[in-house]
Amino acid sequence: MAKLAFLGLGVMGYPMAGHLQKAGHQVTVYNRTGAKAEKWAAEHGGHHAPTPRAAAEGAEFVMACVGNDDDLRSVVLGEDGAFAGMSDGAIFVDHTTVSAIVSRELAEEGASQGFGWVDAPVSGGQAGAENGQLAIMCGGEDAHFSAARPVMDAYAKAVEHFGPVGAGQLTKMVNQICIAGLVQGMSEALFFAMEAGLDAKKVAGLVSQGAGGSWQLANRAGTVVDNKFDHGFAVDWMRKDLGIALEQAQEMGVSLPVTALVDQFYGDVQGMGGGRWDTSSLIQRFRKLAGQGV
Repeated sequence: MAKLAFLGLGVMGYPMAGHLQKAGHQVTVYNRTGAKAEKWAAEHGGHHAPTPRAAAEGAEFVMACVGNDDDLRSVVLGEDGAFAGMSDGAIFVDHTTVSAIVSRELAEEGASQGFGWVDAPVSGGQAGAENGQLAIMCGGEDAHFSAARPVMDAYAKAVEHFGPVGAGQLTKMVNQICIAGLVQGMSEALFFAMEAGLDAKKVAGLVSQGAGGSWQLANRAGTVVDNKFDHGFAVDWMRKDLGIALEQAQEMGVSLPVTALVDQFYGDVQGMGGGRWDTSSLIQRFRKLAGQGV
């Protein structure tokens, strides 16, 4: 069992840190809103610290799950950042979805101070975090990944190493590109079914058993039909992720026409006041266009 720090207690980080404590690790948490860290410690029996630096002191692994590139830099760098408290040989495991650029930047800075780095974005949403069933996509040196993997197993159903630092973030971009197209396709199909007078839930149940099936159709069709969009991963965060993917694609000279279009559609959902709805809410565009209200 290891001494760990976990930085960021949002809808993903809160249960992830809890799984680590339950697995027998000694966990100290940090959250920008201190009251949430205090609540976590009271609930799970771990410790909380007032700064990332204090949380990271003496930790063998420092895990993070924050918002974006700037949030990650803020908890890693500076006088109160995690790097200022980490010991030589410690490994930073970043579960945030950020750009490959910032992962490489911070990994290089960490290496200069004797720290390892694994970029390890996750997929599976709030339910996956709560159930310890996340898919984790990793980049980093083989030795750092091998050391961190047993720790990540506390909240993972699948963990894979894809290459050097940044490879995990690039793989997460692939994941988000896939989701964007799948959710748009599902939205079009379900709206078509409902307009055709079909029982859309029954249709989805059958179609999900064939070549048209997907995780989105199997797990979100019913709630989409029922206008329920409170499953955790918000449109605002999806647009952040798609922006990262589109910027990376532009740098590589790769065209992502469907992703770019769906990103615009998510922008329309934001304009409808749905920034905090989950990603399956794309169908609301069709309802609005059809004059059905949202």
